[in-house]
Amino acid sequence: MLYTEIPNQRPVTPLLDTIDHPKQLRELAKHQLAQVADELRQFILYAAGQSGGHFGANLGVVELTVALHYCFNTPQDRLIWDVGHQAYPHKALTGRREQLTTIRAKNGLAAFPTREESEFDTFGVGHSSTAISAGLGMSLARRYLKDPCNVVAIIGDGAMTAGMAFEAMNDAVAHQADLMVVLNDNDMSISCSTGGFAKHLAAIWEKGQSVCINEQGEAYLQDYPAWDYTSRLHSSATDAADNLFKAIGFDYFGPFDGHDVEHLVQALNAIKKRKGPRLIHVYTKKGKGFAPAEAEQIKYHAISKIDAAASSTSAPKYSDVFGQWLCDEAAQDERLLAITPAMCEGSGMVEFAKKFPERYFDVAIAEQHAVTLAAGMACEGLKPVVAIYSTFLQRGYDQLIHDVALQNLDVTFALDRAGLVGEDGPTHAGAYDYAFMRTVPNMVIMAPKDENECRQMLHTAYHYPGPTAVRYPRGAGLGVVIQKEWTSLEIGQAEQVLALNTQHDEGISILAFGSRVSVAVAAAEKLAQQVEVVVRVINMRFVKPLDENIIRALADQTQMFVTVEEHAVMAGAGSAVNEFLAHAQIVKPVLNLGLPDQFLAQATHGEMLKDCGLDAKGIEKSIVQAWTKLVQLV
Repeated sequence: MLYTEIPNQRPVTPLLDTIDHPKQLRELAKHQLAQVADELRQFILYAAGQSGGHFGANLGVVELTVALHYCFNTPQDRLIWDVGHQAYPHKALTGRREQLTTIRAKNGLAAFPTREESEFDTFGVGHSSTAISAGLGMSLARRYLKDPCNVVAIIGDGAMTAGMAFEAMNDAVAHQADLMVVLNDNDMSISCSTGGFAKHLAAIWEKGQSVCINEQGEAYLQDYPAWDYTSRLHSSATDAADNLFKAIGFDYFGPFDGHDVEHLVQALNAIKKRKGPRLIHVYTKKGKGFAPAEAEQIKYHAISKIDAAASSTSAPKYSDVFGQWLCDEAAQDERLLAITPAMCEGSGMVEFAKKFPERYFDVAIAEQHAVTLAAGMACEGLKPVVAIYSTFLQRGYDQLIHDVALQNLDVTFALDRAGLVGEDGPTHAGAYDYAFMRTVPNMVIMAPKDENECRQMLHTAYHYPGPTAVRYPRGAGLGVVIQKEWTSLEIGQAEQVLALNTQHDEGISILAFGSRVSVAVAAAEKLAQQVEVVVRVINMRFVKPLDENIIRALADQTQMFVTVEEHAVMAGAGSAVNEFLAHAQIVKPVLNLGLPDQFLAQATHGEMLKDCGLDAKGIEKSIVQAWTKLVQLV
C-alpha cells in the first residue's frame, strides 16, 4: 500500500497486535507476512507522527525487519542494527509496540537500540559503521564458547563508506567467521550517498543480474528481478574483479528486492545454511510506502511530532548562521574550502554547496578522513572549514591531534550540536569536546553566547593562523540581531556582561561559557535580590586560551567563583578555571556547574537542562545553596 498522510489515530492492525515476541511472528504462514508488513508500516507512520524522530529509514526496512525476525531465532540469534535510525520496526516486533509512541521522550523508549532496554537489542548503537565489528566480536566469542549462533549485522550503504566497516570485513575473512552482513542499499545516508563505493553498488544493481541461492544453499546467477528458487544452476556469484565484497573474501548474494518479504525469507533461509563470511545485498527505498517521503527522502529522514510540526521560532538556527557565514566568507576569500562528513543539510551547507560546488567536499560518513583531508588542504596554503557535529568529531580525535594540531595547520572546525541534544540521547550529546580539545597544544576553542557572537567567532577562527574550533548548540538562537559586518575578537579575551549590587566591594563572579551565558544572566538577576553582595556575570568566550587576566583581576573582588557550562564538569571549562587558580595560587571557593559524570537519557533539551540544574532556576538554586554554606563557615 502507498500512503499519503500520517494518521492521527492508531490504525487497526489485527495481525500485528498478536505479535508481542518474534516467536509469534514465526508461527505465521509465509503468505501472511505481507499483511504483517503493511500493518507494521501503518503503525510506524502513526507512532512516528506521535513521537517525532527518524522516519524514512524505518519505513524502508519494514519488510526486511519482518523477514529477519521470521528467519532467525531471535534473541538467541543476534541482530545488530548499524546506526539504529531504522530500528523502530525491530522495537515494535520485540515487545515494545505500544511504547513506540514514547520513543525519544523522557522515560520513554530510547531513540536507538540499547542493551539496557531489551534483550533483543544486542548492541548499543547511534554512531554509524560499528555493526560489523560488533557482530564479528559476537561471532568469534560464540565460537570460542563452543556455542555458535547466527549473527547478522544490518548496515546501510551510507554507513558502509566508513573505514571501520571495511576493517571489520577484512578481519572477518581472516578469521573465516560465521557472520552474515545484510547491506541495506537505498542509495542514501542522511543525504544522498556519494563516492566510489556508491557508484560500485549502482553498477552491481544496473547489471540486471542477481546472485541467488536455492533452498539447498547453492549459488546461481539469474536475471533480476525474476525469482526461480527451484533452479539448480551452479555458478560463481560474480567475478571477484567486478565485486568488491568478493574481492575481500565474502560470499556475495544479491541484489534482492528488499520489499518482497516472501522472497527475502526464502533467500535468508537458504543463506543462513552456509558458513563463513557472507554478504546479502538488499535494495530498498527510503520512505517506502509513504508517498511524500519517497519523493523527498532527505526532508523525511526525520520528522517532528504532528502537534509540534507547525511550531516555529523567528530566531535562526545556529546551523543556518554557520551556513550564511560560510557563504559570506567564501565570497571574500577564494582559499576557503568546506568539508562535511555526510552532514550537508544538518550543518547548514546546502546553499554553499549550490553556490560553490567546486569548493564543497562531502566525504561521506568518514570523519577521520574529513579531518586529515582538511590537513592536506591546509598544507597547500588553502583554508579548509570542517563542519562536523561535536559527537562525531570524537571519531576523528587522533587525526585532530596528529594530523592538524601537531603540525599547527590552519583548519577551522565548526562544531554543531555541542552540549545536550535532547531526544537523540547520549549517543549524540556533545558533552566532551572542551575536555578532549583543550588538552591539545595549538588549539583555540571558542563558545558563543548567542547567534551574532557565533558569526563573529567563526570569522575570528577562520582568520586565526592555526587550528581553531567554534562550538555552538543545536537549534535556534536567542533572537538577537546578527551583524553582517564582521568584528574579529581578541583571542583569549572575555567580557563582563552583567554587574549587579555594585555598591558592594566583594561578591560572586559567575564565569559562564557559551549557551549558559544568557541563563546565567537570568539566574544572577534573581540571585542579586537575595544576597547583599555584588553579582557579576562574565561571558568567557574562550575555553582555550582562557582569559586569565580577567580571572586574576576579579579575584580580589570575589568571595566565590562559579563556573557554568553545558559540558561535562569533569575536565571541562570549569576545570580549566580551577587549574589556573591553583597554578596562580589564588585560593577562592569555586562552584563548578555542568553536566554530571553519567550518560543522560533522552528527554527534551529543556527537560535535560532542568534535571541537570543548568536552567536559570537550577543555577540560581545551586549558587544560593553554596553561598549559604560559605557564609555559615565564615
